[in-house]
Amino acid sequence: MKINTIKNLDNFSGTIIIPVFETYAKSIVPITFNSLEIPSAVFFGKKDTHYVAEKNNNTYVFVGLGKTIDYKSLKTVFRRISAKQKEHFSSDIALVLLDQFTEDQVEAIVSGLLLGTYDLGHFKTDKTTHPFLETDFNLNLFSEKDFLAAAKKGIKIAKAQLATYHLVDLPPNTVNPKYLANWAKETGEKYGFDVEVLGYDASKIAGLGAFLAVGKGSENEPQFIIMNYTPKQKVKSLKHIGLVGKGITFDTGGLNIKTAGMLHMKCDMAGGGAVLGAMQLIADLQLPVKVTAIVPCAENAVDAKSFLPSDVIHSYSGHSIEIIDTDAEGRLVLADGLSYLIKNFKPEYIVDIATLTGSSVATLGFECGALFTNNEKMAKKLQENGDAIGERLWPLPLWDVYKSDIESDIADVKNFSGKAVAGAISAAKFLEYFTQEHKAWAHLDVAGVAFGDDEFAKSKHATAFGVHLLTKFIENL
Repeated sequence: MKINTIKNLDNFSGTIIIPVFETYAKSIVPITFNSLEIPSAVFFGKKDTHYVAEKNNNTYVFVGLGKTIDYKSLKTVFRRISAKQKEHFSSDIALVLLDQFTEDQVEAIVSGLLLGTYDLGHFKTDKTTHPFLETDFNLNLFSEKDFLAAAKKGIKIAKAQLATYHLVDLPPNTVNPKYLANWAKETGEKYGFDVEVLGYDASKIAGLGAFLAVGKGSENEPQFIIMNYTPKQKVKSLKHIGLVGKGITFDTGGLNIKTAGMLHMKCDMAGGGAVLGAMQLIADLQLPVKVTAIVPCAENAVDAKSFLPSDVIHSYSGHSIEIIDTDAEGRLVLADGLSYLIKNFKPEYIVDIATLTGSSVATLGFECGALFTNNEKMAKKLQENGDAIGERLWPLPLWDVYKSDIESDIADVKNFSGKAVAGAISAAKFLEYFTQEHKAWAHLDVAGVAFGDDEFAKSKHATAFGVHLLTKFIENL
């Protein structure tokens, strides 16, 4: 994809996209654009409407935005146009941007157009290539203001989210721990961050006992992915952020096997996918921060070697863990990820993200992720940045009264409360136990928002929730 700015449309030949706010549309009746007259009765700029016309070897696509529109809705509108009206697009696009647009809005528009190229049919034999993915595709910005930087940023955001769509939506016989490790290495080499991977033997030597317990029942070797990004430019007082993402590439539940919902458990690495996508985006944007990210990748399978309910295992931190439920495995790999991150890298801020509990879905539904932190400043920043882009979070308590839910008679801690209530909270308290009382740690439970239903496919699929949120939070620290 090539992106340019142009000052006139006189000699342009291709598809011209004109986003129109409703108030603007009503102020010039009928609409006249580039000698093309659009009857006001046909198009008023109402939200979720569009009008297509042909004239002078050009296809004009007018897109209604309503009176006001938020970032997420704007992005969705243009993803919809791109995905469902691609027959109108050529290899040359002119995007007409009014002066009233902001840089964030242009970022959302361009990002949405590129996201519209995503096709869930990865293994279909009759796939057709979207015009935007052709090698000779040109996106031309027609505007009095300079929106080039915003548009380029929108493309980078979409590319990282598209990469995460692929990682989460591809089947588990493709995306196993080794696949994610290789993806991280290749992406790190391409975008500029260092990657180290600990396989089974190296993880055993390191003492990652909780992580290995989860993965030992699978023929696919667990992979403990460690990524480090440092900006190319010199920065004074470089902030250091740590990320941890749950990378369970498939979750059967282990010997406490799932009785429902197993079909969708390829998405149990969506937290890890978000961290991988965020690392691509952070490096692509060359943010002036230092980031260390860990994605512990394992498959929770059923086998003679699988860990057992009532086992006592030993974590990287040195603490023992009683296994109450083998389906509470995500918190085990995250515990070792957090402990390893804190001991070896000592970041100032830590955010972990995981599709951790059905309890968070029962509490908050499919509208937002659950946020746990005792750091009010971090909570506010994460919520503000999430609200700005439509990746919303809502806080739940980490009160010490919930500590009793993870107390064990035989070990230092147990991995599941055994109760039918407050499951997301007790899981967060379990993770908190392994943070060494870090003063700037936040846990995001995104089970309800990382994989779901929308208009872009008939089956549940990835949302890439967290890729942009983590990046924007880090960018605005």
